[in-house]
Amino acid sequence: MNIRNLMVTGGCGFIGSNFIRYLLDQEDFTGRIVNVDKITYAGNPENLVDIPARHPGRYVFERADICHFDTLKEIFRKHEIDGICHFAAESHVDRSIKRPGAFVETNILGTYHLLEIARAAGDRFVLFHHISTDEVYGSLGKRGLFRETTPYRPSSPYSASKAASDHLVRAYCKTFGLPVTLSNCSNNYGPYQFPEKLIPLITLYALEGKALPVYGDGKNVRDWLYVEDHCKAIWRIMKAGRRGQTYNIGGNMEMENISIVEMICDILDETAGTLRGEPRRRLITFVKDRPGHDRRYAIDFTKLRKELDWTPAESFRTGLEKTVHWYLDNQGWIERIRTGEYQKWIQEQYGS
Repeated sequence: MNIRNLMVTGGCGFIGSNFIRYLLDQEDFTGRIVNVDKITYAGNPENLVDIPARHPGRYVFERADICHFDTLKEIFRKHEIDGICHFAAESHVDRSIKRPGAFVETNILGTYHLLEIARAAGDRFVLFHHISTDEVYGSLGKRGLFRETTPYRPSSPYSASKAASDHLVRAYCKTFGLPVTLSNCSNNYGPYQFPEKLIPLITLYALEGKALPVYGDGKNVRDWLYVEDHCKAIWRIMKAGRRGQTYNIGGNMEMENISIVEMICDILDETAGTLRGEPRRRLITFVKDRPGHDRRYAIDFTKLRKELDWTPAESFRTGLEKTVHWYLDNQGWIERIRTGEYQKWIQEQYGS
């Protein structure tokens, strides 16, 4: 596979920015990345502020909304795009419950626009890789795993919109012959994750001695995947995955939410010291469960392991320690996010 100009949508977000950093450091990618991001509440160009100097001439940022077809079309033409890695999405479940319309527009209509532009490029277009989630499969019982053949049963407006976009990508492959690959991943964690997500939120609250909110009884189970492991899997799928195929990406690490919160408390107690001599676990506070909260997710990535020889490198403990220490070492980044200072910086750099 030889992609010269790869469009990465949503590249200022958590996973997208980590992927850009990872890919530009790989010897087997010599092309250029064009990062297309609307810069919503969770998008932050500061995540990549050092990249132009580290990789001269190989990184371009275009502030644009994937729901604006004509703008996308012009970016595609100007940069001679021949590949797309599509991260851009509204992705927070709680927000989808309050404002489902934004999720329908971005996740479904935005994906349709990208597919149409890629289809119009004809034979010069190399690959459309679509990033999705294990949430499209719904909820598991105490046993079983999500496989690529598991029927879709989304529970939230977010997961329903992602399920629809998955179906669109497959349809464009089957109907129009567009070269595509898809991946459905489990919960990611690591550097640059927006502070409203579970692991950074609990880390910051525990550091400050605030109450640590845990939904329901805290027994909801997720399969956790360190973000760099995810990036490695995506690139391997893009290079060697069979066209038209879906690959599940999991961390092989099922954890109850309450166990994660307790681990973060213990790591901070060891690293930063206890709070006035008391362990941070005392801060845990159970709150009303959110509507449609799926009980358990777990990924079977046998297909990815057997076909492409991928397995996660990080254990949950090592990945969590790296993540907590990253947040401790990057208090300035966190403060700019939480106070809104990063939005002022964005306006100064790119306008409102």
